[in-house]
Amino acid sequence: MGTVRTNQKHLPDELGALLRHWREVRGASQLGLSLDAGISQRHLSFIESGRSAPSRQTLSSIAQSLDVPLRERNAIFLAAGYAPVYSEAPWNAQEMQGITRALDRMLRQHDPFPAIVMDRYWNVLNTNESSPRFFGSFIDMAARTEPRNMLHLMFDPDGMRPFVVDWETVARSLIQRVYRETVGRVLDEQTNALLDELFAYPGVDASWRLHGSVGSAPNLPMIPMAFNKDGTILSYFSMVTSVGAPQSVAAQELRVESMFPADEETEVFHGKWMSRS
Repeated sequence: MGTVRTNQKHLPDELGALLRHWREVRGASQLGLSLDAGISQRHLSFIESGRSAPSRQTLSSIAQSLDVPLRERNAIFLAAGYAPVYSEAPWNAQEMQGITRALDRMLRQHDPFPAIVMDRYWNVLNTNESSPRFFGSFIDMAARTEPRNMLHLMFDPDGMRPFVVDWETVARSLIQRVYRETVGRVLDEQTNALLDELFAYPGVDASWRLHGSVGSAPNLPMIPMAFNKDGTILSYFSMVTSVGAPQSVAAQELRVESMFPADEETEVFHGKWMSRS
């Protein structure tokens, strides 16, 4: 199969700017990157300066060495005049059927505890039956606009925030998760915009942007998320599942957030509560 180039026109330095950006993000020198990508430093320098037009294979090697997320790899290919390599079809497209069936199975099997499928910006794409029942027992979920966003749900004073025990600790841990779980470990423009929206809520301290430790509950290996349900404290923790070896943008950006009881009391109460609702 021959190399495909697009007929889109790009600024001469667009490709070079993208490659320099990702080198800086990863803290890679031209020499180090050239060794990792299997090309000469001189060739890499010429590519970044626009003096040399790289092959698609060379670009693939550079992007792989820099661990560039798939969506951003497509942007690199386009800047070089090549067609995108990775599908940007939505998560529920026909080509994603195998993954969506697996997601549906995971969601069903996690009942009666909440499980949620989200995109890279924490927007809810799908849930099991228990999730709307759980959150709907605290607030009117129908009043929240779609796509519903889990971070806004937890930070909004009109959302779950009033019911979260030790909300500041939980909120700080969620901010840290945004940094830690970003695709490619990089904050893109939309993620920064999401963070700005979260920090605009009352009571959100700007210092939480720093990545310091928020501590943990005694004798627990994680920070639980506890909710006050009519005077009963229910404690949960999350496990996050992602697709291994993704080859499409949607597959790379999907993740499943599954809530588990953090203690036996929560597990017993939750089971009885869900069976009644």
